[in-house]
Amino acid sequence: MKVTYDAEVDVLRIVFRDGAVHESDESRPGVILDYDEHGQVVSLELLDASTQVTEPRVVELALAG
Repeated sequence: MKVTYDAEVDVLRIVFRDGAVHESDESRPGVILDYDEHGQVVSLELLDASTQVTEPRVVELALAG
């Protein structure tokens, strides 16, 4: 998993797996899900991220065991 934040365009992107994006869907305003050719989610993009999350530059990861 890879998380990037582009402050110039205020977009937070979470890539769950490598692969080409075949289709994208804006599930709600500002939330874009990218799918591969098999319909599996490849990544998630948050537009205007600074208005949707507290601090888009900080990532906290928790793994349940």
